[in-house]
Amino acid sequence: MTLEELETEVLKLNPACRARLAGKLLNSLETLSEAEVERLWMEEAERRNEQMERGVVEARRAEDVIRDAWARLG
Repeated sequence: MTLEELETEVLKLNPACRARLAGKLLNSLETLSEAEVERLWMEEAERRNEQMERGVVEARRAEDVIRDAWARLG
């Protein structure tokens, strides 16, 4: 099963089950070693860089991102 297939199936669960699963997944990340966390962040950075190079996403100024985040919270 691919990640996309798994996501599709998980999103079919009712909200309570999805919340319980999300909690278990988040808790599982707490047991990662410092090296594993660093590796995962590096993979994410490389993925995002690749998306920017392909033009899938565009860079945004930090000020704009922070302003938008505050607007959503307010």
